[in-house]
Amino acid sequence: MVSTLAAAVLAALGLSGAPAGHATLSAHTVPAKRAAPVARHAAAKPAFFLAGHGWGHGVGLAQYGAYGYALHGWSYDDIVLHYYPGTTLGQAPLKRVRVLLVAGARHVTVSSASAFTVKDAAGRTHKLAAGRQELGPGLKLKLVAAKTKPLPGPLVFSPGDDPLALGGQAYRGSLRITGGRSLRVVNTVGLEQYLWGVVPREMPDRWPAQALQAQAVVARTYALTHLAKGGDFDLYDDTRSQVYGGVAAESESAREAVDGSAGEVVLYNGELAQTFFYSSSGGRTADVQDVWNSKPVPYLVSVPDPYDTLSPYHDWGPLRFSAAALGRRLGARGRLLDVRISAGSSGRVRSLTLVGSKGDRTVTGSWVRATLGLRSTWFTFGALSLTPPAGAVEFGSQVRLVGNARGLPRVTLESRSYGGQWTRLASLKARGGQVAATLAPKVTTDYRLTAAGIRSSVVRLAVAPAVQFEASSDLTSLSGLVKPLLPRAQVYVQRQSGESWKNVQTTTVSADGTFSAQLELTAGTYRVRVVAGKGFAPGLSKILKVVAA
Repeated sequence: MVSTLAAAVLAALGLSGAPAGHATLSAHTVPAKRAAPVARHAAAKPAFFLAGHGWGHGVGLAQYGAYGYALHGWSYDDIVLHYYPGTTLGQAPLKRVRVLLVAGARHVTVSSASAFTVKDAAGRTHKLAAGRQELGPGLKLKLVAAKTKPLPGPLVFSPGDDPLALGGQAYRGSLRITGGRSLRVVNTVGLEQYLWGVVPREMPDRWPAQALQAQAVVARTYALTHLAKGGDFDLYDDTRSQVYGGVAAESESAREAVDGSAGEVVLYNGELAQTFFYSSSGGRTADVQDVWNSKPVPYLVSVPDPYDTLSPYHDWGPLRFSAAALGRRLGARGRLLDVRISAGSSGRVRSLTLVGSKGDRTVTGSWVRATLGLRSTWFTFGALSLTPPAGAVEFGSQVRLVGNARGLPRVTLESRSYGGQWTRLASLKARGGQVAATLAPKVTTDYRLTAAGIRSSVVRLAVAPAVQFEASSDLTSLSGLVKPLLPRAQVYVQRQSGESWKNVQTTTVSADGTFSAQLELTAGTYRVRVVAGKGFAPGLSKILKVVAA
């Protein structure tokens, strides 16, 4: 049947050649070009995470740090001068401030528990009975000596024996109301009384007196350096200036702190200093130029803040982001591949470069903080990823799995075999931000890295059965062996046809792992493909080439 050809067969196992005297065919084997399980960097899908320190911009006085210094016996002036080195304390140049309470409203209500007065734009003062006065754009009031009538505005309400209230919220000092299409309300109040309503809103009033006094000095200075330019008010009642809560915010401890530091402000070279403050430094305050686009300021420099450890925000995170989510929120150009940080000497992030598949984009640390809702700009980015292998792993062989663990000293490698549950496999130490593990999976297995609640994307190592076969000496059959034992697995004998492979015979694996197939091997290229299922990728043998002599 093949007597006209000279042949010699060397099977994929290399177990036999052509028998002596049989020279109708010649054949030889060539190892299949299977892709080695080498990491492909571009295919890795990192899980990005960031962790940071402190809460707030980091410039100037850290409230939790001041709390710690007070607990350790520091006086309020020593606390203040620590956070603003090179400054001195002096007396405030102003005694009263004007605070904007309402910027625009159709109606407001002014009330008092005792009789009070109102002065109109013509300079006339009118008596008002205790109770409520509801005002609209026409500024109509119910006067003691007359019926309800409009008065020329603006109107200035002054208290009697009790503070005035605006919409039920009491305030010391007077209330100035301007009419028109909408109403505008400004509270004119003594600087010290204003601080009575500020200090307990900016710092817990149960904290030590020296911390509260430090807050009072800093808040007093901050108010005077943030007066609105022009207009009929000096300060906002919210974080655009500092939070002011009026009488309802006051407490005995806060009033004592303000009174105990009455009139004191922070000066640098005889001028009011910029006394920025915030909640928590994370252990070191920031240089002003690290946070804002600012020139260096001699007293707004980084100083150690050891007692910030009392803060619940001393450390925070990690926060996890997928590459897709982080890239979308920060506007990466194309697919986000990496993040690079440029930080100042105090650790705060000045700029961040997003490395994208379509180019890089650089943004400021402050912008990132605002966009992601972070507590501070003192943060670091890390990445956790495993690099997928290029192809299946043959049963019984080893593969080296590599990954990225930037920002983490040690990670855990977890595995999940086909149909199983996640289990801890090994603890890996990061070297230069990289981790690696040599594995010999017995079945298709998923792997992931975990650390501090962060998980990388899952990488699947597909395991293919090892397939060996040889042709019979007369080239009318072939037989082989499959490992591991996979009874009833489908075996396809394939012959190459151009760029594709065509099935020319099928059989199944026996209970002992062997198989055999009857077919006439003519000149051409052959292989065996085993499809087992059960968590295995298709297995391929080496190639058998049958060539004419």
